[in-house]
Amino acid sequence: MDRDGCVSPDQFGYLDDPGLYQLYPYTGEALRLLKEMGFLLFLVTNQSGIARGYFDIPTLEKVLDRMEQLLAEQKVRLDGIYYSPWFADGVVAPYNIEHEDRKPGIGMFKSAKSQHVFEAGLSWMIGDRRTDVEFGHNSGMKTILLLSGEGAREMLDGLDGWTVRPDYIAENLLTAAKLIQMLEQ
Repeated sequence: MDRDGCVSPDQFGYLDDPGLYQLYPYTGEALRLLKEMGFLLFLVTNQSGIARGYFDIPTLEKVLDRMEQLLAEQKVRLDGIYYSPWFADGVVAPYNIEHEDRKPGIGMFKSAKSQHVFEAGLSWMIGDRRTDVEFGHNSGMKTILLLSGEGAREMLDGLDGWTVRPDYIAENLLTAAKLIQMLEQ
């Protein structure tokens, strides 16, 4: 799943202050439901703020540590966290290049697949952007576009230019988890 707009609000743009990081109120319930169904939980997040020079990797890792702390308070643990610092139009070398790790490229998927045992065809990608849907499709997963975060805006812009369409659309992470539960029964 994606982070900003999916697990947490994307209200601060390029978040560099762990103290400002927060989860959606329903994130813990949604992730516990997915865990109860037997899913591994992986976070895959583009973090171009590093290549843009807005923050560095140690700062991002502090924000991710805060996220994990908040998830632990909700009795949830992620099985893996993958981030892409790459952005071709960035200003910070060596991150200012095209890279397979940047969604919709599947580098982060390959990393998760090399470290964990799971079937892509039985897996789901949940996110709020077209790049999340393309990443899921490119990785062989079913996809859910969330209307939280940027999803509603992207839907208003229309799906005409999309190379692939989401398999499902859900209001937020909790409704996506409930949808998966219904479909998996």
